[in-house]
Amino acid sequence: MNFASDNWAGAHPAISQRLLAASAGFSAPYGASALDRKIEQQFNELFEREVAVYFVSTGTAANSLALAAVNRPGGVSFCHREAHMLEDECGAPEFFTHGARLAPVDGDNGKIDPENLKAEIERFPPNFVHAGQPMAISITQATEIGTLYQPEEIAAIADIAQTYGLPLHMDGARFANALVSLGLTPAEMSWKLGIDIVSFGATKNGCWCAEALVFMNPAQAKDLPFIRKRAAQLVSKSRFIACQFEAYLDDGLWLNLACHANAMAARLQNGIAHSKYARLAWHAEANEVFAVLNQTHADRLQQQGAVFYPWNPPRANPGLVADQEVLVRLVTSFATQAEQVDAFIERLG
Repeated sequence: MNFASDNWAGAHPAISQRLLAASAGFSAPYGASALDRKIEQQFNELFEREVAVYFVSTGTAANSLALAAVNRPGGVSFCHREAHMLEDECGAPEFFTHGARLAPVDGDNGKIDPENLKAEIERFPPNFVHAGQPMAISITQATEIGTLYQPEEIAAIADIAQTYGLPLHMDGARFANALVSLGLTPAEMSWKLGIDIVSFGATKNGCWCAEALVFMNPAQAKDLPFIRKRAAQLVSKSRFIACQFEAYLDDGLWLNLACHANAMAARLQNGIAHSKYARLAWHAEANEVFAVLNQTHADRLQQQGAVFYPWNPPRANPGLVADQEVLVRLVTSFATQAEQVDAFIERLG
């Protein structure tokens, strides 16, 4: 009954086998192998255009280097107040941009409100040297609370980004989970809506350690090779990331794994909705479920072997959790089994 995080899950056997196969023989390092080139072409096909792809080892690195690539002196990037890059990356985006700031933007359901975004950008008037310069907007898909930006919501933020001449980044740590839930293609959820850069996550969805930074306009990434090297993210034996993506993308495996994780979340959500001892905090749209439990009941579940984390209530929902209650996050993955979900629901009551 492990619902702590999809980071806790291991690797899918197909990916492990591909890693084992790649461990034999010799291959050019630093992204120069034939396999690296093959995967770069696969990303072109995936996004239905020529893109620039850079492998990195973590999602934090992908997000941080995305902003570093579009950095400006006095730069300010806009993201949701509870975005992962703002609350859970230990200042890495500011560090790797050498001091650019993250400006929080409020919005319900874990999503940036377009009107709030415009108001925040307007706080930085052009040529006012003391304030700094807007340099990027970042959205998280799926969001930190398991909700999804609908296509029209992404397009609305992209319109604002274009109005102010700002690149739009998507933190896609759970890109696959969002994609299958919305029934879109990678192109339809990214550049066709106005996204410029994607942090394409795979580690949470069955890989060992595989993240990619994807630029829809390769010219925008002209300095990224040097930025990545300086950040110690140029992996020597990069074929071991490339081969994971080869297995991940082969025959739609990545989509199947995300579909399973989402289905397990829906099963879990349905059980909580019918529980006498818990209530759903909001509707889950990908593979993260949030529930409000009595603290004593939550403690009992953990004593019985359930693994999950307490979660800070969103600032937009100040009255969500009463005294003696706790908000918890329950995350499913490609490795979650229906029996584990059912065991949790049975103990929940």
